[in-house]
Amino acid sequence: MKQRPRIYYNDSQKALMWERWKKGDSLQQIAQLFDRNHSSIQGILAETGGIRPAPRCRSRLALTLAEREEISRAVVMGRSIRSIAELLGRAPSTISREIKRNGGQAGYRANQADQAAWDRARRPKDCKLVQNRAAAYLVAGKLKMQWSPEQIAGWLKRTFPDDTSYQVSHETIYRSLYIQARGALKKELLAHLRRTRVMRRSIHHTQKTANHGRIVDTVSISERPATVEDRAVPGHWEGDLLFGSGNSQIATLVERHSRYVMLVKVANKDTETVTNALIKNARKLPQDLYKTLTWDRGKEMADHKRFTLATDIQVYFCDPQNPWQRGTNENTNGLLRQYFPKGTEISSYSQAQLNAVARKLNQRPRKTLGYQTPAEIFNLTVASTD
Repeated sequence: MKQRPRIYYNDSQKALMWERWKKGDSLQQIAQLFDRNHSSIQGILAETGGIRPAPRCRSRLALTLAEREEISRAVVMGRSIRSIAELLGRAPSTISREIKRNGGQAGYRANQADQAAWDRARRPKDCKLVQNRAAAYLVAGKLKMQWSPEQIAGWLKRTFPDDTSYQVSHETIYRSLYIQARGALKKELLAHLRRTRVMRRSIHHTQKTANHGRIVDTVSISERPATVEDRAVPGHWEGDLLFGSGNSQIATLVERHSRYVMLVKVANKDTETVTNALIKNARKLPQDLYKTLTWDRGKEMADHKRFTLATDIQVYFCDPQNPWQRGTNENTNGLLRQYFPKGTEISSYSQAQLNAVARKLNQRPRKTLGYQTPAEIFNLTVASTD
């Protein structure tokens, strides 16, 4: 089989790659635009960790190609440094350095000098985490605790409000992880991100779909009281099953007002087992803190009427194939994947171990809570009901 010649992509083709990558296209989809294999695209995007490099531009103070051509002609004519400087409106020292570093009077060439200047300008500025190693140490520590870059950035701003050297954006943290040339954070810390990828993907890359059975006598989410929607009133929960390997699963519950998480051990995913576990868990909280439960269309909640009868908690169901309608729980399940990666045998965890994981998650600051923790908000709610 004849080997295909190596392809070299120009700047416009690379720009197209980055645009499609940002829109969420896969490597294979992008490669099809050029009739190539995805590996030829991956090499380009992976060089900067899937993060599009900032476009380069020349400093307004630098000599232009036109000025260098004037210098080249003047050198050939034997004009002095001062006369060339006066002609271009530049300092004599600028002209002198330009000629000396690019071949001298005998070897100066405008195009070569201009390209050399462009190449020398590739000196990236150190990011804050390189300049402030104490801040980098703090960031690394929080990453090991499974905090997200956005949570860390918010916590730093809240903890060091008057010291900007400790304040970095979540984008800076991501770039420091994915672009190792920065030398700020070790690549091993990528394993502590929610999504342990070697390249950063677009938020548009994947969308979860649902394929659940039908449940009778459901009450639609459209009938849920308006007070549930605005999150102002505590006591309204969202739930789902988080699956592991070997047909293992746990029930995940999150309170909409505080984002407080509870994890419930369930031996099987049949509706009787799940319903019994949820009933037992619901009785741990006062009625004021557990008023409604919104669930997906999973058949594990087919016995929802028995759950409501036993707990006086009304169950509402998302519309078919619309799990995003309980987005708080969807997001929480994504966070939990840091602790229970896909393929984990979840059934081996005891309820005490699940409680410990929930406690870790509840003690992580959330942007939507002004970087307070779910535990702080939920405990205030508990205190107000006593």
